[in-house]
Order: sequence, then C-alpha cells, then structure tokens
Amino acid sequence: MVDVVEYEGVKVDADDTLVSISAGECQDSLVEFIRQSWHIVEPGAEYFHNWHVDMLSAALEAITYGVELEDGSLYNRLLINIPPGMMKSLLTSVFWPAWEWGPKNMPHLRYLCASHSQDLAVRNSTKMRRLIDSEWYQARWGDRVKLTKDQNQKTKFENTATGFMQAVAAGSITGARGDRVIIDDPHSVESAASDQMRASTIEWFLEAVPTRLNKPMESAIVVIMQRLHEEDVSGVILDKGLGYDHIMLPMRYDTSRAMPTMLGLEDERHEPGQLLFPARFPESVVERDERAMGPYAVAGQFDQAPTPRGGGVIKREWWQLWDRGSYPPFDYVIAAVDTAYTTKQENDPSAMTVWGVWSGGNQTAQITRAMSQGGDVMAAVNRTYTEEHPRCMLMYAWAERLELHELVEKVSETMDRYNVEKLLIENKASGISVAQEIRRLYGHEDFAVQLIDPKGHDKLARLYSIQHIFAEGLIYAPDRAWADMVITQVSQFPRGKHDDLTDTCSMALKHLRDIGVLVRGAEWTAELDEGRMQYGSEPEPLYPG
Repeated sequence: MVDVVEYEGVKVDADDTLVSISAGECQDSLVEFIRQSWHIVEPGAEYFHNWHVDMLSAALEAITYGVELEDGSLYNRLLINIPPGMMKSLLTSVFWPAWEWGPKNMPHLRYLCASHSQDLAVRNSTKMRRLIDSEWYQARWGDRVKLTKDQNQKTKFENTATGFMQAVAAGSITGARGDRVIIDDPHSVESAASDQMRASTIEWFLEAVPTRLNKPMESAIVVIMQRLHEEDVSGVILDKGLGYDHIMLPMRYDTSRAMPTMLGLEDERHEPGQLLFPARFPESVVERDERAMGPYAVAGQFDQAPTPRGGGVIKREWWQLWDRGSYPPFDYVIAAVDTAYTTKQENDPSAMTVWGVWSGGNQTAQITRAMSQGGDVMAAVNRTYTEEHPRCMLMYAWAERLELHELVEKVSETMDRYNVEKLLIENKASGISVAQEIRRLYGHEDFAVQLIDPKGHDKLARLYSIQHIFAEGLIYAPDRAWADMVITQVSQFPRGKHDDLTDTCSMALKHLRDIGVLVRGAEWTAELDEGRMQYGSEPEPLYPG
C-alpha cells in the first residue's frame, strides 16, 4: 500500500511529494540544505545552528547568484576569519559545492580546494563525495549529478556534466583550473610561525592562485582561515587591499573591530566579550581552551588578531622572580649552547644558559599521606596542581666572543660548576665542531652531549613553541645581572640586535618539553586524575634518567 500525505490541500503519494518538498526547500537556501543533509555528512552528530552559519551562507550565496557590487564588478572575492570548530571547512568545501551542483543545478562548476596539507583537503572532498553519492542526494538531484566511473578518486572526482572537485595542498595547484578556488587554512600552526614556510605559501597565493581561474572576471576565490600570524595569507590580503570582502568573527565580540561587509552583513552580537557559538563553545569551554593555548594562540585563532596586547613573543613579566636565596634541589639540570666561535665584534657572541627543573616538593608523599590518614585527597591534588608541579629555573647564563678552544673550556667550566647532566648544541657547522671537541676532551666526564636538529623550524617558530610555559608561570630566574641580560634579549626578540641567548632558551626548554620533563600544570593534574600515582604502588620516576 502506498503511503499518502496531504500537502497544501492535495493528497499525493508520500515518497515523491516529500522528496519534492525537501528539494524545493533546499533550492532556495544553503542553510536549509545544510540542515537536511547534515545527517549524511556527520551521522550521529547533532546539528547545532547558529547565526554565523546564516551570515557565511549569505556571502557564499551571493557568489552563486553572481551579485554585482556598486562598481559593476562581481562579488567573487571573499575572506573569512573565524575560530576553529565553527563548521568552516564543512560549509565552504562540502555543503556549498554540493548545493551548487544539485539544488542550484550548476553541475558544470569546477572546484579546487586547497589546504595546508593534502590530507585535510582530501578529508573534505571525501565528505562531499559521500554526500553526492548518498541515496538522499541522488533521490533529489540524481538526474543532474552523477559521478563518472573513470574519474572518481578521493583527490579528484568528476560528474557527467564535466564539473569536478579536486583536493590539493597549498603550493601545488599548478596545472589545474577551477570556477571556485576554495582555500581552507593555508597555514598550519607550525608553518605560520616559520618565516620561510609562510613566505612560500604567500608566494603561491599571490602568484599561482590567480592564474588558476577558468574565467578571470567571473570565477571566485574564497579564503577561510583562522589567523596565525600578522603576515599570513589574510594579513597579505588586507595589507595589499586585494578587494576581498572581509568577514571577521572573533570568539569574543570586539565592538571596536566589528564592521559590516560589502553586502551589509553584520555580526549579530552587541555586548563586548559575547561568545560566537555558545551552544557548542560555552564560557567554561572557551576559558579552558584559552588557558591551554596561551595568549598568542588565543589572539590569532580566537580573536583573529595575531598580536597580543603589549606585543612580544615572551613578555618580560612572564618570568617569575626567584628571591629565596639558594636554589631549590634540582631533579634535572640541562644546558644549551649557541656556537659562534670568533672574536670579531661585528659577529654574534657564543652563548650558554643552564636550566634546572624541580618538582617543588614530594607530590607522591603528599597524596599518599592524605589517603593513608583519611585526609582530603582532592586538596592534596589541588596543592600539587597549584604549587607542586614541575617548574624550571634559569640557573646561569653568559655570552662572550671566544675562539674555539676558549669556547670549549668555558662550556666545560660551566658544566662542572652547575653539575649539568646534558649539553645541547644546535646541529650546524660550528656546533658540530664544538660538540666533537668537547667529546674528544671531556668524553670521560659524567655528562651527555646531544646535537639538536631544529628540523626546518626557524628561530621564531621555536620560541612560539614554548610561549605557553612562560605564560603559565613555570619559568623562574634570580635577580642577577646575567639573568636580566637573558630576560631582556628574549623579550626583545625578534627585533633585538642579538638572539644567541634566546636561541639557547628555546633549545633547552623545547627539549625539556619534548622529553616530558617539563610538564604543565594541567598535564600534571591529568596524570594524577588518571591514577598514575596510586597509594601503595611504587611511583614511577618523575624524570627520566
């Protein structure tokens, strides 16, 4: 028996009518298409609607409809800056192309979707292909959109109207042309912090992308990304005045930066600090993430303004003053050397910093004592989190212009004086020579020498990688002239005259983080919550031997 439904007073077959109604609703609204097709793209995940989806959809629809601007040009350049987790990839690289092909009957359109990694671009194209192939989609627009069998891969699939979706990595778009070039997060966090990698992406964007359009006057370029650096792709678009409509939606509303778009679209928030998407990112979640990310990441990825107030990668006030006289008992002592053996005044000096990590007390003893005596275990855990988790001390530093033999002697004397257990030297020409000489002369000593390979990360990227541990208050220094020398140079980077001491700081602290010795407070608490330190069991050593 065929189900019957009454629609606008007419009784008709249910299946065909409901499909027709659904298709008709989607034809005039990208937002409605997203609502109805969500279960195909994200099965099992509830759809939460928010006003920003309406705003971004309206801008994308304007490209679809070929809206003309006041100067007679087409609306076909769009820049969107928005925090992660706001559906940006799904909206621009999955739902919008599928909507144009099917509901808008434009299956001839060709899309090039680029991301900082091809894996990310392929992830989005795979979701779109899954949507196009679904029974739900084919029942409504299968007469318009059929994928070919001879070109149906994750990286590129084509339909019978010659439209296609091709996923590429930023920087490798040559050879392809499209009606829509969608650039979704052209930088990763790491590549944006690297001057060399960032410059390469910008060169690709400025020189290669504009030549990849099928119709230079009509084809569209859409850039959607979180801000990661002042001179990222968004920064270049805005600084050069490339004619892009700019939608900027920070996580917290900023009245001083809210402006209407070329189409008159506006941020719907009114109160300073009001959250962008509280249904998914309520205050508690945003505050938690802000603490973990650190101020620079928050300024870029959340606020869409990648320069924290006050400037500087590492702020001077983030260093904690050690004013208790003698140093605490250290669990692990490490040193880092930046080598430049020469006595010429115009060259950078060689520099060395020594660091000690201490736990601030016997964490295990406090917790086990509370458990055995029936005390407040959570209070002991909280004390561990706020006072007892690992911290790091700048124990000593120097910067001098020295010949090779003088440099080796100075390094050895410093290591003996402070009982250094490991010496880090950057794996570069001068560093290799110094490491070889130290091993030759002092191989019998009870310390290790390790060459550190920065793996293509420049000085700025390395310093950003440890910014959060300074912001969290884990780094201490005594009130000494040599310590002030280090603090001043680090706070001035990258605009200061010298960077030798700064390099040793990032080398040592990043290494401590990488090997799990310098643990942040939240990480330490997580370890306790997971029961890694249980009463009655032999505790694992806090630091590796």
